[in-house]
Amino acid sequence: MTVLKNLYDVQQLLKKYGILVHLGKRKWDIELMAIELDNLYKAGLLEKKIYLNAKLVLKHEHEYEERLEREKGWTS
Repeated sequence: MTVLKNLYDVQQLLKKYGILVHLGKRKWDIELMAIELDNLYKAGLLEKKIYLNAKLVLKHEHEYEERLEREKGWTS
């Protein structure tokens, strides 16, 4: 099984399915990647362990982005 450790790993997983995400804001990219992962899993294209691993990575990255926004006083 492939272990996904960071956002780049998740991007490479999505790329295998022809999915490239770039909306211009990292937080938005992470949110769209999560939606695309859901769609791949629902379509039966991803194993549950890989899906959950990727979702956990995205959750961590999203929380990091939100923490940065709070520290800088930004809102989305």
